[in-house]
Amino acid sequence: MDVFGDLFRGVRAHGSLFGSSALSAPWALHFVDGAPLTLCTVLSGGGWIVPERGEPEPLRAYDTVVVRGPGTFTFVDEVGTRAEPVACGEFCAAPELGGTRHRRGWHDDGDGPTTLIVGAYPAGGEVSRPLLDALPVVLRVTGAGTGDAVLDHLAAEVGVDAPGQQVVLDRLLDWMLVCTLRAWFDRPGGEPPAWWTAQRDPVVGPVLRLLHDEPAAPWTVGALAGRAGVSRSTLAKRFAELVGEPPLTYLTRRRMALAADLLTERSTATVSEVARSVGYADAFGFSAAFKRIRGSTPSEFRKHRHGPPEKTAPQVLSDRQQGCIVEA
Repeated sequence: MDVFGDLFRGVRAHGSLFGSSALSAPWALHFVDGAPLTLCTVLSGGGWIVPERGEPEPLRAYDTVVVRGPGTFTFVDEVGTRAEPVACGEFCAAPELGGTRHRRGWHDDGDGPTTLIVGAYPAGGEVSRPLLDALPVVLRVTGAGTGDAVLDHLAAEVGVDAPGQQVVLDRLLDWMLVCTLRAWFDRPGGEPPAWWTAQRDPVVGPVLRLLHDEPAAPWTVGALAGRAGVSRSTLAKRFAELVGEPPLTYLTRRRMALAADLLTERSTATVSEVARSVGYADAFGFSAAFKRIRGSTPSEFRKHRHGPPEKTAPQVLSDRQQGCIVEA
């Protein structure tokens, strides 16, 4: 699996169609969940995305904006709108403001000029951390790209009531997010993360794929160089230049991210079992490496993560697993 595909695997839309509401300008929809990632796109009409931090971004037909949490954001008809913000969480709008509270999966045909689609993504695991860290608070990709075909499918699906619609909408939003992030990383004059550019290198790319496909394998620099068809010194030099650290250092960090997610999950796996699953023969070597990278032992890390939970924004999202479609 390539690096991007692996980092993306924990990012999935779920419950993307929550409801729709017909609103008349002026409007201000305040999305309060603070999801790790939220994708906003419009099929027709337009408005503005106003993040809690950062500058407002226009959102026109077939444009897409991705907002990185935990900050909240507002979708407005215009910057400085006189509309009072309507909190969008479990419901997209209150009846007294022109909307209708709906159950999941409901779609209301509105006659407004703007159709906004929002997909919220729970992406709190350590495996996806490098992807989230590579994104600004708000990124915008204009239409007329590969995502337009996805939006055509979304527009068609929103207009029907068919079995399996929820699954189709979720997967289309996943597809849309992939297209949007690809376009962002490959934009002219952009500064993509090192792992994005390195995965296309003829030497480093295949090695990265091996490290992500088989992180528990007993890799050495020599073994990786042999699989890449180059010398040890060539691989070590090229990998460090493109990725920013030696191959085995990258592997260790990758293993510790996987282990952190395993320890965070409420499972009965012992530290020894987690150690073996990420390539360590014994718990002692694994614990030493984990503490060096994460700053605490695996047991301390697990105890801290499994303490009394706070209702943080990402946890609220995972409880609701939601998104919405709004017609304004």
